[in-house]
Amino acid sequence: MLDTTLWDTDLIRRYDQAGPRYTSYPTAVQLHDGVGSFELLHALRESRKAQRPLSVYVHVPFCANICYYCACNKIITKDRGRALPYLERLEKEIELVSCHLDRKQSVEQLHLGGGTPTFLSHTELRRLMAKLRSTFNLLDDDSGDYSIEIDPREADWATMGLLRELGFNRVSLGVQDLDPDVQRAVNRLQSLDQTRAIVDAARTLQFRSINIDLIYGLPKQTPESFARTLETIIALQPDRLSVFNYAHLPERFAHQRRINPDDLPSPADKLAILHNSIQQLSNAGYRYIGMDHFALPDDELASAQEDGTLQRNFQGYTTHGHCDLIGLGASSISQIGDLYCQNNTDIALYQQSLDNNQLATWKGLQCNGDDRIRRAVIQQLICEFRLDFTHIEGTFNIDFAGYFAAIWPQLQQMAKDGLIELNPHSITIRPAGRLLARAVCMLFDSYLSAANSPRLSRVS
Repeated sequence: MLDTTLWDTDLIRRYDQAGPRYTSYPTAVQLHDGVGSFELLHALRESRKAQRPLSVYVHVPFCANICYYCACNKIITKDRGRALPYLERLEKEIELVSCHLDRKQSVEQLHLGGGTPTFLSHTELRRLMAKLRSTFNLLDDDSGDYSIEIDPREADWATMGLLRELGFNRVSLGVQDLDPDVQRAVNRLQSLDQTRAIVDAARTLQFRSINIDLIYGLPKQTPESFARTLETIIALQPDRLSVFNYAHLPERFAHQRRINPDDLPSPADKLAILHNSIQQLSNAGYRYIGMDHFALPDDELASAQEDGTLQRNFQGYTTHGHCDLIGLGASSISQIGDLYCQNNTDIALYQQSLDNNQLATWKGLQCNGDDRIRRAVIQQLICEFRLDFTHIEGTFNIDFAGYFAAIWPQLQQMAKDGLIELNPHSITIRPAGRLLARAVCMLFDSYLSAANSPRLSRVS
């Protein structure tokens, strides 16, 4: 069964290392300034010619309060007036991008992320969605996956009603932890009642799916306290759960310096939290999808993993990996065919580009033949825990063992250690290795070096 995961402490300790999350291959670290708006416009026109369906991501960077653990691209401000100038530039970007696409290309997936998307007022949210509907082919029959990230402290029943009216049918709630001591240590005070109210509203208003985000490894957490948080969250019965590993990188994120490192759980306690969480979720009927994600067996992600159609892109696990991903807003990333490109992460420079009637493309990457082979390998391993060599050989006209001869001894060692099963025709990640799928994928990553490893979170 795909949902079978075995805990092997020795194996985890042996293969616990810094590694990418592989929302793409090559990863965003490899994007460079040699790719810009010219390449993006060419890719958009190719998408139009191929009539590929679309996935649209809109980044709203504003938050009213700082959460000390956060590693997202955001702007902390109490000034709600900052949203309108940003929205005006977003509308300009929508115009510049959409004119190179065809209205017949349906938007199967839409996601508003941040930041805090509901930092926007109800009027601004209506305006944004009206602009998207007037320029893109958004579906009107509720069949698309239209989701939005919610901070329960920044939403209420009226907000949820508006979002449902605007066409959203999936929500992702940021919770992280319910323990008051942990919340104070990370500057995110959020009551259970606030979270439950949004869950109740989503259910009453017939949102199709509810995801809840938690983080383990935060200051003041203990195995016992996080187990209580998880027990309470399970009782809310979200369709999906993300249990992320906190990476303490104060040298990269200045606000993480406000976290006292002495308050962080020990490595042993952190492993215990993860172990207990997997057991709790498994006992509650959740399936481990991979990469910190869990879902109920009847969820679309679980079904897609079962039938081999699950994919992964810059939005994480998805059933819409066949779509071209259009990223809008500061820092957002597009994936159109074999082109990846990212907008400027600096909001002032992002807005300046659009004021000059120019796209805000900052950097990017065009996948080459080797990238495409490795991307297919990593995608299959991280989504299905299995790789069929025949499929790769037939698709790319290579001899798998010969192409990857340099890493074959390492694969054999992983097989000897019990992480994978290796035979002449396939790799299967064993139940004890599924928490370490990234470690297997990293063998196929030709860009990895010691130079970039400190920027990455650990596998477990």
